[in-house]
Amino acid sequence: MLGVKDRRILAELQRDSRLTNQELADKVGMSSSATWRRVKSLEEEGVILRYTAIVDPKKAGFGLASMVHVSLARHEQTHVEHFVREVLQHPEVLECFATSGEADFHLRVVVEDIDAYNTFLDNFIFRLPGVSQVRSNIVLKEIKADTALPFK
Repeated sequence: MLGVKDRRILAELQRDSRLTNQELADKVGMSSSATWRRVKSLEEEGVILRYTAIVDPKKAGFGLASMVHVSLARHEQTHVEHFVREVLQHPEVLECFATSGEADFHLRVVVEDIDAYNTFLDNFIFRLPGVSQVRSNIVLKEIKADTALPFK
């Protein structure tokens, strides 16, 4: 269970992971050395997975986003394992969730344009063994895209 100070540290790092240790310490009301120890502990415990920059997809040339819903014909373990292995190898798949409901997997995919998306489907998704149905929802407008957990 995370303590109050840990949650404050995480909230600040989610807002700006480029804060210096001293800036972070000032924001959370701790000494620099105590803050450094807590951050190191959060990293070692796997609470902090990595640090990253958030890039605007459109400004970076990725003009098309799609939510892809994939159903497998049968839930044979080899098909599931192969699907997961392949998805992990495709950087255009930003997120993949195994879910209950109508589809077995939900993917968030970004590519340059509709032609690139068609190639992604034809050369990857449609060729995977066990895939029985693929539904795409093209993102028309991004309303909210946040990565920060709601620490209070």
